[in-house]
Amino acid sequence: MAQAQAQQTPAVPGPEAYEADEADGSDGTAPGGAPGAVVTGAGSGIGRAVAHALTAGGWRVALAGRRAAALSETAATAPPGPPSLALPTDVTRPAEVNALFAAVHAHFGRVDLLFNNAGTFGPAVPLDELSADDWRTVVDTNLTGAFLCAQGAFRAMKAQDPQGGRIINNGSVSAHTPRPHSVAYTATKHAMTGLTKSLSLDGRPYRIACGQLDIGNAATEMTGRMQSGILQADGTVAPEPVMDAADVARTVVHMAALPLEANVQFATVMATNMPYIGRG
Repeated sequence: MAQAQAQQTPAVPGPEAYEADEADGSDGTAPGGAPGAVVTGAGSGIGRAVAHALTAGGWRVALAGRRAAALSETAATAPPGPPSLALPTDVTRPAEVNALFAAVHAHFGRVDLLFNNAGTFGPAVPLDELSADDWRTVVDTNLTGAFLCAQGAFRAMKAQDPQGGRIINNGSVSAHTPRPHSVAYTATKHAMTGLTKSLSLDGRPYRIACGQLDIGNAATEMTGRMQSGILQADGTVAPEPVMDAADVARTVVHMAALPLEANVQFATVMATNMPYIGRG
């Protein structure tokens, strides 16, 4: 588990933790020339779909998430391609995130891509009934966890040779328009947009590109209620169209495949007929 490995790595790895070891012949490039990717929230849903699509595209993928059994299932069901690396990680814990990126460096030699995907909705309750603990859980996972993973990837990408890489943040259409009873989730997804912009700016000197994919109604375990009926802005409850998570994955693979001189800064992929454009 990444937490166990944390004792073997610096509490906050600096650039020296990612330098190539000339003694073993490493030149800082991925073994066999295959690029290395980290996917958080890889145990299910969009994370699993993206991990599989990257594997099929020839990427070496590190699977991060809290549930070891789910990560093993993602690895076991992957299409033909480079073997995946399952690294159980709680993204809200700095030591575990540090251990994650140290392990990826040790196995892949570099980090070329982070798909910053781990997230949670939190309870769908009226704003005045949301507890401080539930608010904190959503913020810690969706925002602090995203920052910690982006920081770990940034450090690795800045220090490695050749320098650079790409971070793709999983935003949401909630970064633009909220749903009822979603204050914590909506607030964190608005904040994700600020994180994306700051990463893009701060990454320029180091060939680190950052983009954001705002996703609407991908069919996953987290969105099952949308198909059965979900509260609308006008107070009614209605089912909503969904799309295959594989459609999201194809978009991520396209963004990831661009040269670092080009970047999809923001993109939206959504179920065509979901109530987002217009007034419902």
